[in-house]
Amino acid sequence: MPILDSRPDNLIRPEEVLARIAEAARIEAISLDLSGNLLTTLPPEIGQLSRLTELNLSGNRLTALPPEIGRLVCLTRMNLCDNRLPSLPAEISQLANLVVLDLARNRLTALPCEFSQLANLEVLDLRANRLTCLSADFFQCTELRALYLHSNKLVTLPPEVGLLTNLQILQYSNNGVISLPPEIGLLTALQKLDLFSNELTSLLQEIVQLTNLTTLSLMSSGLTSVLPEVLALTSLTELNLSGNELTSIPPEIGQLTNLDTLDLTYNNLTVLPPDIGQLVHLTNLDLSQNQLKSLPAEIGQLRNLKSLYLFVNEITSLPPEIVQLTNLTDLVLATNPITIGQPELYQLNSLEFLGLLNCGLTSLPPEIGQLTNLKGLDLRHNKLTSLPQDISHLANLTRLDLTKNKLTSLPAEIGQLTNLTELDLLDNQLKALPREISRLVNLTQLILFRNRLASLPYEIGQLTNLTRLDLFNNKLTSLPVEIGLLTNLVELDLASNQLTSLPREISQLTSLRTINLGDNPLPDAMLLAWKKGIPQLLAYLGKMKT
Repeated sequence: MPILDSRPDNLIRPEEVLARIAEAARIEAISLDLSGNLLTTLPPEIGQLSRLTELNLSGNRLTALPPEIGRLVCLTRMNLCDNRLPSLPAEISQLANLVVLDLARNRLTALPCEFSQLANLEVLDLRANRLTCLSADFFQCTELRALYLHSNKLVTLPPEVGLLTNLQILQYSNNGVISLPPEIGLLTALQKLDLFSNELTSLLQEIVQLTNLTTLSLMSSGLTSVLPEVLALTSLTELNLSGNELTSIPPEIGQLTNLDTLDLTYNNLTVLPPDIGQLVHLTNLDLSQNQLKSLPAEIGQLRNLKSLYLFVNEITSLPPEIVQLTNLTDLVLATNPITIGQPELYQLNSLEFLGLLNCGLTSLPPEIGQLTNLKGLDLRHNKLTSLPQDISHLANLTRLDLTKNKLTSLPAEIGQLTNLTELDLLDNQLKALPREISRLVNLTQLILFRNRLASLPYEIGQLTNLTRLDLFNNKLTSLPVEIGLLTNLVELDLASNQLTSLPREISQLTSLRTINLGDNPLPDAMLLAWKKGIPQLLAYLGKMKT
């Protein structure tokens, strides 16, 4: 059957909507997309499309639906998100085949009592409305598999919630919830439960009956301790306790041996229990934004760990057992007074990303070159004055960020990092670039913002994959003609230098979409051409005499 896509390049007028509906009726379309047109009304003629199975009306300004919507008896999916609906017509109950209904981000204050007649509804999204209660009749939609109630004003759920025995996903976050009904324990098919940003201080014992629950979020719930009921949910694979007021983690955390992901960010933890080592299936552990001074030796038992995030703590060293994390690919130690000279750190041979932002580093040890699988290295906001020659061994590095250090030069060995695509050197004290930089032929982004460069090596013209070159606020008085070879450049910033002219060859940079020449003592005619636009500037430069 045909599908009619009614998304236009520009907003369509009401008469065009009617024409689209008429065309859909003529070809017996099964799908109609009228999203993103800022429609304020939906014409009753929509009821003619009795064969429609999918209707997308998202991203409009609808304040009401016509009763004729009830004639679309074949609909299985309807998207009404991002409108201004304060209510739904009773006729919506006639859409007996509806399986997926998206009403997110409207202005609904209640649902019609007839809503319960949507007997085949499996997915219902009511996020970001103004609902204050759900009637008992609503819970007769017993085929629901996923129910999204985030950001309403549903302080309580009625006992009838226990009728939704097929429910697998319940998002009941940011509603000001204080407690849950005991009947929540009847939702034994539940796999994912989001309760974040509520005011729960306790959970009912009945929650331990949710033996299929694998994902639980209690983020930003004002918890001062880990609730014992949570520690009894041994099927959990993902637990989010971030943004609470936890000062400690009980030893019973070790019971959750199926955990794959544990998020404890933004708490007040000062220590971790040794029992953390029992979570042998963990692959992601986030302990950022706490007050940890050290990690227990048992951290080394987490042999499956791939990501360990520790930024913004008070950690000065890592336990020697860290070397046992042979599968670790991402390690973030940012904003810790960490000592990076310990040899165990450089034996983590699987590391692909190392984050050392704002660690007060004045130098890098030569051992950094042992991390040969690194693809990303973040050294922003430190006090580095130089780089070791051994950095050349990081042959797999694709991104190197040295923003806001005190580098006065780069070693020639930087040219051996031939897989680099992004090199950020913003806010340093570089006076020159080594000629070897020409070997970085895969570079797409070179950021040299706020340095002290007086010139560029002519070899820069070999970086033909560059799309962004930022030289803002240096001391350049001229540019090499080879800059004209950078024909893939999209963005070029030359502002706040001491340029008195530009090479004619810049006229070859026809891919440019942005060029900044401000605050340079360039000829008035050149600046006038620049202000008129890039085509005018390139034409001006092309006519210059060599």
